[in-house]
Amino acid sequence: MRDVVITGTGLYRPPHQITNAELVTAFNDYVDRFNAEHAADIASGQVQALAHSSVEFIEKASGIKNRYVMDKEGVLDPARMYPRIPARPDEQWSLMADMAVDAAKKACEQAGRSPSDIDAVYCAAANMQRAYPAMACEIQAALGAKGYGFDMNVACSSATFAIEQAVNAVRCGSAQCVLVVNPEITSAHLEWRDRDCHFIFGDVCTAVLIEPADTAVASERWTVLGTQLATQYSNNIRNNFGFMNRCEDSAGTERDKTFRQEGRKVFKEVVPMAAAHIEAHLGKLDLAPTAVSRYWLHQANLGMNQLVVKKLVGAEAGTAIAPIILDEWANTASAGSIIAFHEHRADLRPGDVGVICSFGAGYSIGSVVVRKHGT
Repeated sequence: MRDVVITGTGLYRPPHQITNAELVTAFNDYVDRFNAEHAADIASGQVQALAHSSVEFIEKASGIKNRYVMDKEGVLDPARMYPRIPARPDEQWSLMADMAVDAAKKACEQAGRSPSDIDAVYCAAANMQRAYPAMACEIQAALGAKGYGFDMNVACSSATFAIEQAVNAVRCGSAQCVLVVNPEITSAHLEWRDRDCHFIFGDVCTAVLIEPADTAVASERWTVLGTQLATQYSNNIRNNFGFMNRCEDSAGTERDKTFRQEGRKVFKEVVPMAAAHIEAHLGKLDLAPTAVSRYWLHQANLGMNQLVVKKLVGAEAGTAIAPIILDEWANTASAGSIIAFHEHRADLRPGDVGVICSFGAGYSIGSVVVRKHGT
């Protein structure tokens, strides 16, 4: 059983960004139109009037200030309020594949590898662009990679769950160089017309390269000390969109066909679960939470992350211990903890230990404990 290392990460940034101010302007315009159109029903009590959003509300509720998206115009059109992304012919690489190839090539460059060195591709994301063929197979072909590929979905924990599968594949010898990619087009499944969640998500793609330590060529390596996964069924985060919708005679446009959550319940239940999960995982490795130099956590909510780390280290933790990227990127589903790892690891010293942890719908929690190569 060989030691396994992370040798490279890559990050694809979408072409457009939306500030809170821009989002609020479009949302409030939509609200005014809706309330005017349904004025009579609102007056009679048959329809509830919609309320305005505000920059202050968004930042207090989440800590989010900005997000990147594949299409900005459609989202900010008050008569539409969702992205406008044209269909591509089957002969053309898909949008998710394009995003993944960009991030993957950057991860390969960092690792000192060629895409042709890859012999397994795991495409792990909260939503896939299609049912089949697998996105991973397309990404494999677009990169010129070898071996095999498959898709997996564990919502916002998809990246850490895929990393464990990659680590296990390398340890047992079924793969030599595994690419984990997380192309997240979250703007397509977000309900931009719902005040409680219209600000949450952003698009992105991350990539992680995982190899045996004894054959890695990268100067920077992160030894994987352990991985741990857990799930506990909950309906508090849900999306009912799928191929069964037409069998149900559904139009596919009902509210439950996009992202929805019971935010307060999620906060109350997931925070202690995530903290306990991380502490138990560290305990198995004979590590105390205070011995960890960096926590790269799922980026859904600023208050949630602060409370998770506070439970672990027993004090108010600053961004030096648990860096925040959601202020710029928003919630990017499975990619959030990987963005944090990608952008906030260079300052750590050889021997320092860190934890990559994601948590979300399922409920699902995945943690990866790493140590920077060296003594």
